[in-house]
Amino acid sequence: MGYRYRPQYFGEIWKPGEPSRIFPIVSRGNHGTATTSYGQLADASAYIEGVHVGAYDETPGLVFSTRLPLDEALTVHALKAEGSDGWLSGTSTTPLGSLNTLLQDEAWPPGIHPPAENGKGPSAEPGIHVTEEITGWFQRVLARTSAAGLTAFAGDGNSTTPYLTTRQGCRRFSAGIAHAATDSVQDVKYSLLGIPFVGTDHIFRLNGTRVEAFSGVHADLFGHLSHGRLEQYRGDVYALRSAWPSDTWDEKWDGPVSIHQDGSVLAIHLLP
Repeated sequence: MGYRYRPQYFGEIWKPGEPSRIFPIVSRGNHGTATTSYGQLADASAYIEGVHVGAYDETPGLVFSTRLPLDEALTVHALKAEGSDGWLSGTSTTPLGSLNTLLQDEAWPPGIHPPAENGKGPSAEPGIHVTEEITGWFQRVLARTSAAGLTAFAGDGNSTTPYLTTRQGCRRFSAGIAHAATDSVQDVKYSLLGIPFVGTDHIFRLNGTRVEAFSGVHADLFGHLSHGRLEQYRGDVYALRSAWPSDTWDEKWDGPVSIHQDGSVLAIHLLP
């Protein structure tokens, strides 16, 4: 539609089997003064308005401007847009509980639709309006795109492909490396902080020192994702949300380990 104002990210708050809530997010950064951040917040607000979910002008959102000056401390300026909607509750045609179903591209007329006044609706405003009849489809888009991010983070292109539509670029991953639960040959697996992970590693030099970085996903959770069991993945990862270790150093790995609540891990250590 040629309208360039749209949020960079969507934050989804979800619980298995229940409606989820969406927060459009825009983030900016600078090395200047607070005045620069104020301008960035104002600019970001226009991007937040580019997507409405549910009722007109009732979508909550977040905008950030991170300031990193040379002679001062890092400062994050943040604004929250209030709103009572942003809910994705599903409909009779795209109900909740269908996240395992393959996603198809859809074409919906652009435009945000203000409420009618005196029986006559005003002209549509530029942007995208996720109305009630497509909230279930949009929920699947977000959930499956998030799953694709996890499988790509673990280095498995073949598992990533089914979660994306053609317009999202699924063909870019169709020739990727298969491993772990999707193939007979494992790529990389490690036990970190007592938890088994599968993923991929990257070796590089940092100021002449060889460093290994491992990115992966909890082995059992990755098994769900690699077989298209997104509903089962969400159920298990929700149950584990408070069980992840708080430690950030693995003695055997001999390096820092960061485990996210979605079951992903990033670990780094020095090589001889």
